[in-house]
Amino acid sequence: MNAQQLRNSILQEAIQGRLVPQDPTDEPASVLLQRIRKEKERLVKEGKLKKKDLESKPIENDEIPFEIPKGWEWVRMSCVIDLRDGTHDSPKYIENGYPLITSKDFNKTSFDLSKTKYISREDYEQIIQRSKVDVGDILFSMIWGNIGNQILVTKDNYFDMAIKNVALYKQYAPDIVFNKYLYYFLESSISRYQSIAFGGAQPFVALKTLRSDLFPLPPLAEQRRIVAKIEELLPLVEQYGKAQAELEDLNRSLPEKLKKSVLQEAIQGRLVPQDPTDEPASVLLQRIRKEKERLVKEGKLKKKDLESKTIEDDEIPFEIPEGWEWCRLGNLVSNQTGLSYNKDNLRKKVDNPVRVLRGGNIKNGSWCTKPDDIMISPEFVKKANLFLQKNIFITPAVTSLEHLGKTALICEDHKDIVAGGFVLYLIPYYRQEDILMKYLSYYFQTSSYNKFCKSIANKSGQAFWNLSRQSLMNHLLPLPPLSEQRRIVAKIEELFAQIDKLKV
Repeated sequence: MNAQQLRNSILQEAIQGRLVPQDPTDEPASVLLQRIRKEKERLVKEGKLKKKDLESKPIENDEIPFEIPKGWEWVRMSCVIDLRDGTHDSPKYIENGYPLITSKDFNKTSFDLSKTKYISREDYEQIIQRSKVDVGDILFSMIWGNIGNQILVTKDNYFDMAIKNVALYKQYAPDIVFNKYLYYFLESSISRYQSIAFGGAQPFVALKTLRSDLFPLPPLAEQRRIVAKIEELLPLVEQYGKAQAELEDLNRSLPEKLKKSVLQEAIQGRLVPQDPTDEPASVLLQRIRKEKERLVKEGKLKKKDLESKTIEDDEIPFEIPEGWEWCRLGNLVSNQTGLSYNKDNLRKKVDNPVRVLRGGNIKNGSWCTKPDDIMISPEFVKKANLFLQKNIFITPAVTSLEHLGKTALICEDHKDIVAGGFVLYLIPYYRQEDILMKYLSYYFQTSSYNKFCKSIANKSGQAFWNLSRQSLMNHLLPLPPLSEQRRIVAKIEELFAQIDKLKV
């Protein structure tokens, strides 16, 4: 049960007479009805009410929704409350004057005057002849999407106002219906009123419906006890709601936090045990070096690509196990930008277009296609731009700092998908081993990597955060032996599968 459901349950218990014990010495509600009858007869004599206001449609047994305690009475709302609405006309609005309050000026239980319209004194005085708002009244929103929002008018929130298409609950006489009890009854009835609202674009509850609604009237003393108990319980419900919201937030965030923790343990060598028989990472770096030298000889790389910035002691963020190596990202992968295109390229329609992915297609280590993806003719696409297995693509320019440097691993070749120009491809020098790029893919989801991206981010104008390609290639990362990379990836995938079950 959430906090709102608990609040609704308390209010339902209240109006059914189960929230507080009855006191047989209380003056019964029937006496209240006699007093209000006399008051209404007096108002008829004074011409303030019409004789028809003394009449009330009888209550049939099949109308009564639940039993009420002895001493209570079922009545129609119009028997005990002077229920009106505001003007139905549209007065001429002026820049300064008297506020004309409508349903749009309700912010749940308080006024929001930021968009209120104003009327002249003449129009104001004409409207209040029918529906003057006083301290102690209740304003009830009966139209549009906020049916049931209500405001109890107090000395603190009162001001001279006129109302339009708003229900106004006024007392016929004091000490008959405690306005706070009425307020909580109306709150308990909101979902019922919303369900019977009718109309097209602007559904509403008719004033006639509200007047004929059944109202469970307790003795006045019990009304006050009920309100006191409600107001004792509601702060506890609010605390429960806050605690529940915090728990829900924790439950929502816990899986991702657990995953971040697993990844951090992995890259620091604490997720799986080391095996001293593993071929050390230094051997893997030597093989990658030889591959790069071969590519230099073939003219596919430049000599400068063999160079690497020296690793200083103060750059190393944490200790790594024996057999691991600190290396720069540029030692492991080359990079290239995605496809550049212009509007003219997009105008040509073809049968087999190529899909262009952008930063929004990368989601926390994975990628997806979207209905609004750009489609382009294959004639504008080079083979090097196509999605190839073992490559990683990364967003070096985004509008949100939280998404800067998002990455996704490409696990198979795609002949009809490319990345756009604001995306980088990370291409492994050493393609014989799948596991290296899988390990890197998980590394790019760690807190260490996210922190690095934010540390080197530059803002371009008002919109974009950018990563420098050079800074990215100089990024320092921990490299385990290949065999341990396999064990790490396997353990991560095992633990992530278990963590994902927590979301269900």
